[in-house]
Amino acid sequence: MWRSVWRSIDRFSLQHFKYVINELRQIKAVDWHNREVVIDLLQSIVEIVTYGDRQDPMIFECFMEYQVLAEFVRVLKISRNSRIEAPLLQYLSIMIQNMGSEHAIYYCLSNDYINNIIEHTYEFEAGDLAPYYMSFLRAVSNKINRDTLCLLVKVDSDAVTSFPLYTEALKFAQHGEKMIQTAVRALTLNIFNVSDDMVYQFVTTPPASKYFSDLVHSLRKKCIHLDGLVKAAQETYTDQKKRDILLESDKIVDDMYYFKDILSISESHLSKAVTKDLLNILVFPLLLPSLQLRQSNEFHVSAATSLYIVSQLLQVVGGKNMINSVAALLLFPYMALRIRDAIEGDTIDGTDACSFYNLLHELEIAKFFSLKSKGEEDMNGNHLSAHEEAITSSNSDSDRITMDGDTCVERCRKGILAYINSENHILLFASVFLLLILAENKDLDSLMSSAIGLSEMQDTMRYDISASEVGKNNILRRLMPQVLNALLKVLASQPPFCALIQWHAGWILRKLLLFQGNILNDHHLQLFDTSYLRSCERLQKELDGCWFDQILETLKDEWANCKSALQEALQSKDPLFLLELAVCQQTIDGSRTSSIFSWETMVDAVKVFTFHVQLKTFIVKGNLPENPFLDLMSGPATDSEISQSLDLSSASFGSEVFLGSGFPCRIAFSNAGVRDIYLIPVARGISGKLILAEKHPFRSQRGVVIAIAPLAGLSPKIDEDHPMWLHLRIREFDPRSNASKTRGFNAKKSDTGVDGRWTLGFTSNKACEATRMLILEETRKQRSHIESILSPFLQNDYLENLFDNQAG
Repeated sequence: MWRSVWRSIDRFSLQHFKYVINELRQIKAVDWHNREVVIDLLQSIVEIVTYGDRQDPMIFECFMEYQVLAEFVRVLKISRNSRIEAPLLQYLSIMIQNMGSEHAIYYCLSNDYINNIIEHTYEFEAGDLAPYYMSFLRAVSNKINRDTLCLLVKVDSDAVTSFPLYTEALKFAQHGEKMIQTAVRALTLNIFNVSDDMVYQFVTTPPASKYFSDLVHSLRKKCIHLDGLVKAAQETYTDQKKRDILLESDKIVDDMYYFKDILSISESHLSKAVTKDLLNILVFPLLLPSLQLRQSNEFHVSAATSLYIVSQLLQVVGGKNMINSVAALLLFPYMALRIRDAIEGDTIDGTDACSFYNLLHELEIAKFFSLKSKGEEDMNGNHLSAHEEAITSSNSDSDRITMDGDTCVERCRKGILAYINSENHILLFASVFLLLILAENKDLDSLMSSAIGLSEMQDTMRYDISASEVGKNNILRRLMPQVLNALLKVLASQPPFCALIQWHAGWILRKLLLFQGNILNDHHLQLFDTSYLRSCERLQKELDGCWFDQILETLKDEWANCKSALQEALQSKDPLFLLELAVCQQTIDGSRTSSIFSWETMVDAVKVFTFHVQLKTFIVKGNLPENPFLDLMSGPATDSEISQSLDLSSASFGSEVFLGSGFPCRIAFSNAGVRDIYLIPVARGISGKLILAEKHPFRSQRGVVIAIAPLAGLSPKIDEDHPMWLHLRIREFDPRSNASKTRGFNAKKSDTGVDGRWTLGFTSNKACEATRMLILEETRKQRSHIESILSPFLQNDYLENLFDNQAG
């Protein structure tokens, strides 16, 4: 034990440290013969230096005196295909990571030792060196601050001319391994957060600034790939295609969060460079063709995907310049009409037009627009053409949006307005959602906020709108009747859209009603009442389905889910729902028959009914009610009504039951052969079950339960060829154990759930028919009890009566 302690102390002694250094100095070349020896020496040095940094200042003094880092550089240079680089970088990373002394860190970063190691010529193609190299660079970046950053850059005339840590790391920015990409991004953020003006100038000036444009180009490619996946899923939807869309959208969002991290540093040069690339390379090429403001060259993405990407970008990245640039692009045709009217001496004050024109220049996006035809004068009689030409000299005519009066009117019929008026509800949802994001953003310029008009929606609205009036009024205020009409048509559609589409339509509807003061005209109310009645009819129909016994429980459970969905804040709502809607099953498929799909249909009917109740309450009362279904499970008929001494409704596997009401029959089990049993259907209150019991060997009127099935969904049928056989369908699907917890995308499942089947044999045709009738009667009793509890909620005047009672 003492020898072990002595060896441990001796190993970290200054004397031993000097011995290890001298041993390393004796190495004249590193090859496969002495590679392991060199690795042991490097490991010992790192361990001793790490120990000395905390325990013995003399060790680090020796480290500096002997210029040990220079020995590391030398080892790299004398290596002869020994693959010593990976362990050397690994040990260096460990040493730097564990250094706590500012003095030690400052020394290590000085004298160009680190830069020499960074700039060494490595053979990354051979082996797995790249992760070790990036780990080393990241470890260095974790230690830099405003005092040490200057040690890693070369400066000439107050300008950074070389920054190996940064430029070498960027070479791995598009590496295939996610871990290496993450290391590069962490390193760049460490550098950006140091807040060094000369470094900011370096990273935002070519060639280093190409990193940002390359990132946006990479994001752009991912957007194109995502659009391809969406289109493929629209043609034939599979779970794998759903997963592919989720994976690609996650990659896009990850990139966006990185851009957000960069912009959150709040350095003007950096923010402008990144925002400019995002707008010029991604947003404008993405939106302009989709809004029919310019022809696409090579970058074409469907409108739904384009609106999703821009919405996601605004939600995640945001920023004043980004928000206002997107808003300017969307609103340009409408604002251009204002400018035209002001120029023509219309009664509209020209202040807004000038402000908008100035805003385009402040955002540095005026080069994309020409607000009037060539040679036209502004409101003050000044000639603008020369000024505009100077601004846009670097842009061809095809890259600019030229808006004379007639063009503005035409564009107002297209663009975002075309999507809002589209028969395609996905484009309606996506365009309104995008306008909502802009309208609720605190960074939106007041001029464009008033143009969108969500803050000024208290007046009575008309249905008709002329193109010449669009520029004189805000957009959504004038279009609100059409938008509400379209949303309510989605809700009232026949055949009905899937619950997912109706849910999101309900969310948008409530959001718009909040903005406009909860005002619906008579036509809108009639549409909603139609939709409400159809949701009641849809739920009523489920009482004839195979899951009617679960309706009350599902109503209770889904109330909170629907309420949370309707109340979800805009900033919390993932724009991914737009892609989800684009590829989901549009309408209800009545051809699906298995109990799994029947369950989904019942749950969807409950969801649609529930959010209709909540929406109707909101429309009438202005708020969402508390859950009225909490006490539905209680009722006048309970298990205590059973007259038998043993409660059949509480019977479980293996328990004893009274056989007096049972029908004797036979059943064949695959693993137990043919067995003589008694069949006992029983309904008590809202519960109902079918019991199979074997006669007790010692008690003639008693039996032991060997199987139980729910009454709901049995669908008893007598075999056509064998009238003494009774077929029963058994629900094998357990919604509780199979509840899906996957993110997004209410996936359309394949029909893989095969229901079970019991075939029972009776002694006569009459006994078989009597058993079938008894099962149907017990099922009817259970259904009737559930219907009696549910029926008040399905009456059209239920909510009105509830409100009257609450008022009283």
